[in-house]
Amino acid sequence: MQVCIVGGGKVGFYLAKTLLEHDHDPIVVEPSQEACERIANSLDIPVIVGDGTSAEVLEMAGCGNCHSLIAVTGQDENNLVACQLAKKVFKCKRTVARVNNPKNADVLKTLGVDITVSSTSNIVRILEREVETTAIRHLLNLAGGTASLVEIFLPDDFRYEGRSLTEIPIPENFNIVSITRNNEFIIPRGATKLFSQDKLVCVCLDEALHTIVRDWRLPNV
Repeated sequence: MQVCIVGGGKVGFYLAKTLLEHDHDPIVVEPSQEACERIANSLDIPVIVGDGTSAEVLEMAGCGNCHSLIAVTGQDENNLVACQLAKKVFKCKRTVARVNNPKNADVLKTLGVDITVSSTSNIVRILEREVETTAIRHLLNLAGGTASLVEIFLPDDFRYEGRSLTEIPIPENFNIVSITRNNEFIIPRGATKLFSQDKLVCVCLDEALHTIVRDWRLPNV
């Protein structure tokens, strides 16, 4: 998933690093040349020197090809403008704004920002919960947002086609609760095999889900 991050301070750097670790493709927009060089050297990702409230700068950043824009500058008004441009001009599916003053949260949402968040550490988790892919649908957040009940649709080219659960690498914190196959409801056991077009309901910790997405090669956005 391509994500444009407006703001390259500590929050933007942490966010880009975390998204990169989760197999997303972040690009950062930041007016400070020094901050841009630090991010580019540390993370080896595209960085644009410029004002994220400028349509021209966002166009240079390829905002039109991004699924989401996340604005995390220290100014709520700048975060609002960046999100509005992303939504109205570049047709981003999802906009997220860091809110430095919690009193502004409702105002930003009223003015078109999809998600407002004041707790920086939750931004990645919230964004990923909002994304519907062709393979995964989040049904319920559990354990304070660190775990999920998810529905996984196995694609036609599922790499473990016809193998039993005991033959498939599954993380410790990932549990398949049920399988639906051709309108048949299955409670899985170790010998149960998985096939393309199967629909799984699973309970898992977030890190285990990321492992499954990578190892099972599930389609991303």
